Amino acid sequence: MLSRTADSLYWMGRYVERAGNLARGMQVALRMAGLASSLGGDVDEWRTLLVAAGAEPGFLAKHSDVTPEAVIRWLALDQDNPSSIANCIEAARGNGRAVRTALTVDMWEALNDTWREMRAQAATAADPERLPQFLEWVRARTLLFNGAAADTMLRNDGWRFTHLGVMLERADNTARLLDAKHETITGEGSEGAVAYAQWQALLRSVSALRSYQWIYHTRLKPRLVADMLILRPELPRSLLACHSRVEQVLDRIAEANGGRRGEPHRLAGEIHARLRYGRIEDILAGGLHAFLTQCINRNIDLGREITAFYLHG
Repeated sequence: MLSRTADSLYWMGRYVERAGNLARGMQVALRMAGLASSLGGDVDEWRTLLVAAGAEPGFLAKHSDVTPEAVIRWLALDQDNPSSIANCIEAARGNGRAVRTALTVDMWEALNDTWREMRAQAATAADPERLPQFLEWVRARTLLFNGAAADTMLRNDGWRFTHLGVMLERADNTARLLDAKHETITGEGSEGAVAYAQWQALLRSVSALRSYQWIYHTRLKPRLVADMLILRPELPRSLLACHSRVEQVLDRIAEANGGRRGEPHRLAGEIHARLRYGRIEDILAGGLHAFLTQCINRNIDLGREITAFYLHG
C-alpha cells in the first residue's frame, strides 16, 4: 500500500475516534456540572475536560477565562481548535475523500453524510438546548462509521491502518481521561460523594459503568476503577485492550509486507508487555499520575515511529 494512502486511512480513523471521544467527554462534563452544586463539590469539570483533551494550551491562548460556554464552543465548533469536533469531522472526511476507492460504500456514506449534517447544524449545535442532542448525534455517527468499517471493509492493509489509528487514539483518550481524574483515585479527593460521582463519570465516559458491575460485582472502588481502565482485557477501551490490538495489527501489517519490522513493532511490544504483566498494586504504589504520564508519552512516541516507518516512506 502506498504510504500516502495508509497515512490518509490512519488519520481518518484517528479523527473519527477523536470526535466521538470529545462528545463522550462533553456529555459527562454536562452531567457532572449539573450535579456539582448538589454534591457540594468544587471540581471544575470543564477545565478538567480541557486538560484531558490536551486542548488547554490552545484554549488559554485565545481565552482569558475558563467558562462553560467558551469551553463548549472551543471543543465542539471552534475553527481555531484543530481538534474540535467540527474540525475532526472535516479532517476525517478530507482524508477519506483522498482515498475514496479504499473505502466501502457504507463507510463513505457514513463519513460524508456526517460531514454534510455537521455543516448544516454547526450554527446552533452549541446552544444550551441543542447541545445534548448534538453530542448524542456525534456519538451515534462515530458508532455508525466504526460499524460500517467493521462489517464491510476487507481485512487488508486498508483496514489495518484505519484500525491502527482508531486504537492509538482510543488508548490516548483513556489514559488522558484517567490522568485528569487521578486525584479522585489516589489523592486527597478520593473520599466522599463527590469522588464517587467522579468515578461514575469516568466510567460513563468510556461506556463502562455497567461493565464494571459485570466484572467486579461490588460498589465502585477507586483501585478497581483504575484496574478496569488500565489492565482489564475485556474492556474494549482499556489501555491493555487497545495496545493488544495495536501490536496485533502491526504484526499483521509486517506479515503482509514481507516481514519488514522496525522500531514501531519493538515499541508496541514493549508497551503491551508492560500492561499485560502489570499489576494495579504496583502501578498505584509507583504513582498513578507518573504511570499515566509515561503511557501518554509512549503512545505519542509510538505514533511518531509508525509515521516515520510506514506513513512517510
